[in-house]
Amino acid sequence: MLDFPAAYQATEGSALDVDKAFYKRVIEKPETRTLVESLVVPIRSGRSWTVPAGHVFRIVTMEGPQVGDLNIWNLHNPRERLWASRTRQLQAAHVTTFDRLWSNLPYLRPLVTITDDSLANYGVDEYGGRVHDLLGTRCDPYVNKMLTGEDFDFCCHSNLTRAIAPRGLTEADVHDVLNVFQCTGLNQQDQYFMRDCPAKPGDYIEFFAEIDLLCALSTCPGGDLSVPLWGPDARDPLDVCRPLRVEIYKLEESRLEGWHQPEVAYAKYKGAHGMRLEKPDWEK
Repeated sequence: MLDFPAAYQATEGSALDVDKAFYKRVIEKPETRTLVESLVVPIRSGRSWTVPAGHVFRIVTMEGPQVGDLNIWNLHNPRERLWASRTRQLQAAHVTTFDRLWSNLPYLRPLVTITDDSLANYGVDEYGGRVHDLLGTRCDPYVNKMLTGEDFDFCCHSNLTRAIAPRGLTEADVHDVLNVFQCTGLNQQDQYFMRDCPAKPGDYIEFFAEIDLLCALSTCPGGDLSVPLWGPDARDPLDVCRPLRVEIYKLEESRLEGWHQPEVAYAKYKGAHGMRLEKPDWEK
């Protein structure tokens, strides 16, 4: 199959032209960081946490392969949240170091930038699979009921719903996710597939918070996805479920030199979606 250029190209100085020198500086000399919070997300559950702008957070596979479903919001305005589909277009369907996760309209700005990824060299496997997936979304009890006829309360959608309830948010605030450590792709029939997670104990992905964030993570009830969840060979994958750890770090002020929080898109757009009182030139 021939290759074809990406639709969204990063031109010099554009929002897609990431300052790699800055983000490399963020991960240099890790001994200068200060761990401000560490939490464990047990199997088949969800947890939420906050991250101040200019801090980093890391998700770690503590005991071995495990998929996690990540949601991200603006801490002060949960209407601004991760926009998975636009991130796929602006970055890639699977993300890694220096990729950014973008927020929805009318905000459209990077919520985080990926600064480090221990699986960055995984590349493309023999099936076309890649890690850290934006193609798919969270598992949920509604699809599960449709496919199995059974009720199950610990799908990622439900885990995220429980995780954010103490923050005053609801099921309606749960949105399309970044599937961290998940290996996925499209098969020759152009259908979505999920492979067993390639992560080992201690693997991680790290994010730099571009604004103040609220985050939530579900440990997928499918665990490392080595067991079929649906179909004739499906069984309960409880034995391949493992916890994940989240670490939040404060950086030295010197590491942040030259960085500023990104501006919301609506502050720059001066139009009104064509809803002005005066007629456009071609209708006069």
